[in-house]
Amino acid sequence: MTLQVVGRRQVATGLVAASHPGPAVAVTAVAILLAGPADRGTGTAALVGLAVLAGQLTVGWVNDLVDVARDRTVGRSDKPIATGAVPAGLVRAGVAVAAAVCVVASLALGWRSALVHAGCLGAAHAYNLGLKATLVSWLPYAVAFGLLPSVVWLAGPSGQVAPWWAAAAGATLGVGAHLVNAVPDLADDARTGVRGLPHLLGETAARRLATVLLGAASLLAALGPEGSPPGWCWVALVVVAVLAAVALVGSGRTPFRAAMAVALLDVVLLVGAG
Repeated sequence: MTLQVVGRRQVATGLVAASHPGPAVAVTAVAILLAGPADRGTGTAALVGLAVLAGQLTVGWVNDLVDVARDRTVGRSDKPIATGAVPAGLVRAGVAVAAAVCVVASLALGWRSALVHAGCLGAAHAYNLGLKATLVSWLPYAVAFGLLPSVVWLAGPSGQVAPWWAAAAGATLGVGAHLVNAVPDLADDARTGVRGLPHLLGETAARRLATVLLGAASLLAALGPEGSPPGWCWVALVVVAVLAAVALVGSGRTPFRAAMAVALLDVVLLVGAG
């Protein structure tokens, strides 16, 4: 294997890492799975997945492009642009290509779905470009996650906006996820002047508020749809209650892991209960 091939593979790996693949894949998977309760077919679900994935790639790459100086200041070795493993120009080109794919795929879903998706991405990029360092750092998450179900429900000529419970559960889940996600980086953020809502609250209060919000999202997703919830929803809610208690009173990394588990169950309820 030549050094050139090794170098290309390293750049490709770094490009993927800079896109924040975990959140990108998670949000895309949720959007695809929402096609079930929204009564959308396989083709529409695939198109939703393409549009959302392309949009999420722009969000992840722009995030790392904006934060490159801050990541270097705090010595983030896991940030390929900051370490020089991936040229910033290549990432900018990736943003342009992903944005073009996102626009085409979103418009193919219909102009109403495309407009709502633009709102989701606008909120996400507003967070990247400055809102994350303000007391309304939670707002882009509430808007983006709250609108995401309607991207799917509005797809196609006969689409309707998502039901209130799906939008409310998505928004609540988004804010809770923001708080949980920010907790491990509070110290690094403080060193570089990022002071959003989680930083104002502090680690303990942010974790507790996140747990309450994620628990509320569980209730909205399970009890919001018309009719009696299926039996498995009640089992899931019991598990959520146990995990929430652990997140509120536990110590060390256990509360963080418990809160993340609640967020995962929220997604299962949001997709399955509807």
